Amino acid sequence: MTLIISKDGKDARRLNPTQIDKEDYLQQYIYDNPDAVPVYEIDEDIRLLILAREFGTASGPIDALGIDQHGDIYLIETKLYKNPDKRTVVAQVLDYGASLWRSSIDFNDFTLQLDKHVAKQFNASLIEKLQEFFDLDDNATDSLLDNMKSNLAGGTFKFVVLMDNLERRLKDLILFVNRNSQFDVYAVELEYYKHQDFEIIIPKLYGAEIKKEVTGTRISQRTLTVEEFWGGLAGNVPAEQFDALKSLIENLISKADEVRTGTKSIGLVFNKFTDNKPLFGFYTAGSVSLNFGHIIQQEKKELLQSLLKKYLPEVWKIPKFQR
Repeated sequence: MTLIISKDGKDARRLNPTQIDKEDYLQQYIYDNPDAVPVYEIDEDIRLLILAREFGTASGPIDALGIDQHGDIYLIETKLYKNPDKRTVVAQVLDYGASLWRSSIDFNDFTLQLDKHVAKQFNASLIEKLQEFFDLDDNATDSLLDNMKSNLAGGTFKFVVLMDNLERRLKDLILFVNRNSQFDVYAVELEYYKHQDFEIIIPKLYGAEIKKEVTGTRISQRTLTVEEFWGGLAGNVPAEQFDALKSLIENLISKADEVRTGTKSIGLVFNKFTDNKPLFGFYTAGSVSLNFGHIIQQEKKELLQSLLKKYLPEVWKIPKFQR
């Protein structure tokens, strides 16, 4: 594409695309300007926040990790067209997703890592940045974090390949993967122009049109009913495990002060221990969280530990529950 630039309709001049020399520039640009990743073309309501650059995994660092207001996790890999590895970029970003899923089962460790990145970039905590950027109250923040936890546990990520120039074979590969799998893989081509002190970026998204054909437009992030939660859980765990979990959850529900359902989870509030925040989280993927961080008073933590040790001796043997 060629751009024409002028001032007050005079002295028009032609601008040709400017070459981007360093991948680091792309990474920093989308960190500072997340709208340059046009996920709003998937759904116009989506807002993307880039939380980390060079987020570590066992397979290597993810160039950028982002989150939207629904708790969807975006893994972004940047490549320049001149890079000889560009043909393997889709496999690379999928490999990072597999590594993150396998190595970050503990959601607390995952959020601690994010918290360090956010503090360095924004001089704020992860919670503060999420609430400020998405304009969330405490309950909405808890729901977003619950969805993040469920997506991490299930390895449900959105993959984005971002380049200065996309070749036809890469576009075809992404369309093929999206049509024939449950992966969400998107490619973004950033056309870059520079004039004096001004930069012009024209982002183009590929892959979203196929997802809309296959799945329709994005289903609204409504919360589950309890019966829908049981159905989702039954589809993800063996029958014996499902029976045991259902018995445990129903017993806890009968004693809880409040039951909160998310898009993929159930949260149980016990006001004796927490101030209007879920103490337990159960997820359709089959994972369980015990949110000790929501308990402020040390004596209440010790009381809960003694109750777990007494009534759930097998659970108590898990080291993380002894913290």
